Amino acid sequence: MYTAHVRVTLRPSILDPQGKAIRAAVRDLGMPSVQDVRTGKFFEMKVEAESAELAEATVRQACEKLLANPVTEDFTILALVPTETEAA
Repeated sequence: MYTAHVRVTLRPSILDPQGKAIRAAVRDLGMPSVQDVRTGKFFEMKVEAESAELAEATVRQACEKLLANPVTEDFTILALVPTETEAA
């Protein structure tokens, strides 16, 4: 079994109104040094696979077909690590 960490973010050319609102709120809280905020999503997936390559292929397929909108979002597989299976 493998655990994958995936980050999905808006492409740089896509406006991020939620990020702009967060940046304004952070500045209102007294942190004017924050210049930009971009929002995104984080996923942790447990994948049963015989190899890291097969696990990565499964995660990539899930991202391409479901987790990320290919028109507006990019995804990055941040980590893919072997995971001990839990004893029942």
